Amino acid sequence: MRSNSLTAALALVASLCGCTSVPPTRADALQPVAITFDMVANGHAVRCGTSLDSLGSDAKRTTLRDARFYVQDVALVSADGKHIPITLTPNDWQNEQVTLLDFEDATGTCVGGTSATNAVVTGTVPAGRYTGLAFTVGVPPSLNHTSTELEGAPLDIAAMGWSWQAGRKFAKIEIDPEGGVTKPDGSRSASWYVHLGSTGCTGNPVTGQTVSCLHSNRLPVLIERFDPNSQRVVLDLASLFQSSRVSEDRGGAVGCMSGPTDPECSAIFERLGLSLESGKPDVPGRSPAFSADTKR
Repeated sequence: MRSNSLTAALALVASLCGCTSVPPTRADALQPVAITFDMVANGHAVRCGTSLDSLGSDAKRTTLRDARFYVQDVALVSADGKHIPITLTPNDWQNEQVTLLDFEDATGTCVGGTSATNAVVTGTVPAGRYTGLAFTVGVPPSLNHTSTELEGAPLDIAAMGWSWQAGRKFAKIEIDPEGGVTKPDGSRSASWYVHLGSTGCTGNPVTGQTVSCLHSNRLPVLIERFDPNSQRVVLDLASLFQSSRVSEDRGGAVGCMSGPTDPECSAIFERLGLSLESGKPDVPGRSPAFSADTKR
C-alpha cells in the first residue's frame, strides 16, 4: 500500500510540474553499424603508387596524389523511408558529427598525407531493419569555419584546411596525369586537383564574425538499396573524371577548386551532382560518382 501511495504521489508531482518520465535507452535496443567506403578507378581500388590506368575524356594514365573526404549526417534509411541518424562513435577519425575518409597513406606518389588511413564510419542505430543509406559529403557549418590548430580529430588536419575560404576542403582528390597538365600560358603542372568546399564565404571566424557562404557545395547522397553487412559505398574516379580533360587546364586554379567561373568545374560538378551556379544538388540525393557495390 505504501508503495502504491508513493507512486501516486510521484505521478501527481510530475503532472503538476509538466514533467514526464522517459526511461533511458537500453543498450540492447541499439545495434552497432559500420559503413565501409572505398575509392576505385576502372574497377580497381585506388591506392598510392599504383597506376589508375586511363582517366578523363583524354584517357590519360594517372597516379594518385591525394584522396580524402569528409562525410556528415550519415543515416540508415528504414523501409518506410525514414532517415535514422547513426550515432557516431568518437575516435581518431570521427567526432559526434563528422567522419574523415582517408585513402592515401603518404607512400609512393602521395605527398603531404598521413600514413594512417580510414575507410569506415562506425556507430550505433536503434535496432531495426534498414534498406538504404544517406550521407552528405561535407562538414557542418558550425564546425567548418574553425581552426585546424584548435579543433580535435578529425578536423585538425592542416592539409584539409582551406584558409582562403575560411573553412575546409570537404573533398580533396588529386591525380598526376602522365606528362603533366598544360596550363593556358603553356607552362605545366604535375597535378590535376579536385577540391570541393564552400565558396563565396565572408566573415572572419577568428574575430568572432559569423561566416556565410554563397555556395554551400555540400553533397547529399542517397543510396536507396544498401546493406552495410554485405555492401560498401564506392566513389568511382573514372566516373568523376569522365567528362574532364585531365591533361590540360583552361584557366583558374589547376583542375577544379570549386570556383563558380572555373571552366574545369562544370564537368566535375555535373558528375558529383551539384549545381556550379547555386552550390546546391541538382537532384537531392543523386550523385553519379557514388554507388553501392559488394564488399571485397
